[in-house]
Amino acid sequence: MRAEALSSNGWSCNWGIDFSDVSRRDFIKLVGAASITAMLPSCYREDKQAPTQEQAITVFTGGKVLTVDADFSEAEAIAVRGNRILAVGSDAEVRQTAGDGAKIVDLGGRTVLPGFVDPHTHVVAGSIVDAVMDYVGMARFQTTDEVLAHIAERAAETPAGEWLVFRNFDPAVQEGPDRLTFAELDSISTEHPIFVLNASGHLAYANSKAFEVSGIANDVVDPPGGEFVRDADGNLTGFMKNNVAYLHVASNYPALAEAEPVEALIGLLDKWRAVGLTTVSELSLGGLSQSPADAQVMAAAAQTGRLNARIRAYPFYTVGAKTWDEANVQQGDGNALARIAGYKLVADGSNQGFTGLQREPYLGTEDDRGLAYMSPEELTEVALERARKGWHLAIHGNGDAAIDNILDTCEALVEAGIDMSKVRPRIEHCSILHDEQIARMKELGVSASFLIGHVHYWGVAMRDEVFGEEKAQLLDRCRSAEEAGVGFTLHSDFMVTDPDPLHMIEMAVTRKTWKEPEYVLAPQEKISVESAIRALTSEAAWQLFSEHEIGSLETGKFADFVILDEDPREVNPDAIKEIKVLETWMDGKQVYQA
Repeated sequence: MRAEALSSNGWSCNWGIDFSDVSRRDFIKLVGAASITAMLPSCYREDKQAPTQEQAITVFTGGKVLTVDADFSEAEAIAVRGNRILAVGSDAEVRQTAGDGAKIVDLGGRTVLPGFVDPHTHVVAGSIVDAVMDYVGMARFQTTDEVLAHIAERAAETPAGEWLVFRNFDPAVQEGPDRLTFAELDSISTEHPIFVLNASGHLAYANSKAFEVSGIANDVVDPPGGEFVRDADGNLTGFMKNNVAYLHVASNYPALAEAEPVEALIGLLDKWRAVGLTTVSELSLGGLSQSPADAQVMAAAAQTGRLNARIRAYPFYTVGAKTWDEANVQQGDGNALARIAGYKLVADGSNQGFTGLQREPYLGTEDDRGLAYMSPEELTEVALERARKGWHLAIHGNGDAAIDNILDTCEALVEAGIDMSKVRPRIEHCSILHDEQIARMKELGVSASFLIGHVHYWGVAMRDEVFGEEKAQLLDRCRSAEEAGVGFTLHSDFMVTDPDPLHMIEMAVTRKTWKEPEYVLAPQEKISVESAIRALTSEAAWQLFSEHEIGSLETGKFADFVILDEDPREVNPDAIKEIKVLETWMDGKQVYQA
């Protein structure tokens, strides 16, 4: 069965997804046959109508309008007509442009900002995981013993044979052993399959029953870029590295087959209205079904008319460039609501999971330098192939050696005559960064996207367990990037951390840590509130190839904005996260009110 491309009558997407053979079977296995039928008519209309004089006009005035334009201008008023910004400026100017019939909204001294943009989340797969996995992360449990006690409680109340599945466990910050194995999980139950996903998304743990029902025997061959970790005697331990390994277990969890991915995606974005997000992202499209069918989930959700945030998506390299091409998924497919924005590659794993690829061994180890998910040769080969076809590249790199590999790849692109202004390569997380790497980024036209939660939630662990004090100073170097003229954004990497833009702004401004609240990690890397706001609005829009339509409050752009009860620049930096989002507007409609 094939969903053919439509190119007439205003339909803008051209995704022909082939559900035959393996791709279709894999997708049915993961999201349920009933869901596929709903996804087949998956294209959605592009809004090509220009604003008309008949559309209602609303003027917001009596407060501060922080436009986040090139000058970070502050205006008195903003007018919206339909789903577009009609005017921004002084109260008198905006009222004159709006005309006598405009509705006037008194802001009462409140502050208006562009809608927040999180340039690196995982909303398609993440929405399913959020719906069907029990959260056991640091916000709930401080120690591994508490996590194991909770799993035991769940096992005691769950019939034998039913799965027990959990997410966001992180031994880097939850006190206890550095991993879960058959020993810990089998002691809880050998009658329930148990699966635990690490907060990084790069690691997972399972008991022997989960391996058994998944058909994984001791002689299983490690997939490329992944690992079923073994002990000194060569026996499986239940610890798995990279999704290409752990999906062999997780994909057998029945709740994944029963979940409705379209409804889960809509529901997740409904929750995020309250934090002011109007544009989000999917940085591993294909990660849910391990096929291009994930594009159908996004398109089907957009077609319902119920999405309350825009989505920019990146097909994932593990599905294979050829597979995406055969499905006719191309950069720019979609419309202003949901669009394919680029292609995602991964150079390494997670620093706190000790799979980030390092120049030097991890603290306290003799030769543990992490894991290359793609070899330097493969990374360059795939990047060249995609770039020559016009794809924007987002490349995951946490460790400094991985960032070396990414920059070598970018240098190869330049040498091949690739126009880097069209590729706009960005390094995802860009965690451990040396001065000479920042200089190379500037020279090669590479930007950074920092998972700022690494500083707040894992800063103490990076200092004491992962790198040591000196190397931890190289984590998320926002200020150094800014001073070098390297563009950067902030992101949540949901489900690694929750997407709370105001909290992310506070993290970047204060760099205080969760475990030691008065400890500031690398204070020289603090940035201003304005810079942090840019990183979650205009800069994020630029990285997503959407600066022409969102990211700042300027005439002609979409009316995506938030109304805050206070100006983030004027509160105590330690209280930025306490600012209330009073209203969220997306596409000219109020989608949230406190």
